[in-house]
Amino acid sequence: MSGDELLRAAEAHRDLVRKRYFDEDGRLHTMPRKQSRKLAVLDVIAARFVPGVHYLEVEVNRELIGIYDDYVTLRRSLIDFGLMDRRDGRYWRSGGSVDF
Repeated sequence: MSGDELLRAAEAHRDLVRKRYFDEDGRLHTMPRKQSRKLAVLDVIAARFVPGVHYLEVEVNRELIGIYDDYVTLRRSLIDFGLMDRRDGRYWRSGGSVDF
């Protein structure tokens, strides 16, 4: 599956993953195995970070631990899927959808 196909599939699954993988408080129950659903879950999580704002690792960790106990895997996945980037101890949102 190409990157564009994966993004389209993730978009199609966004509502499904909100209902299936998150509770009413916004905590993630489990990370899906299917790549398109995983990307959709990560997109929902990335939306918690403001585009253009740089965050310290401790700030990213604080946000992610409130979502899922394995916040280290979440942080790594956000970077691996191109939704966040990091340099010199700073993190910023570098991809994903933006709600208007």
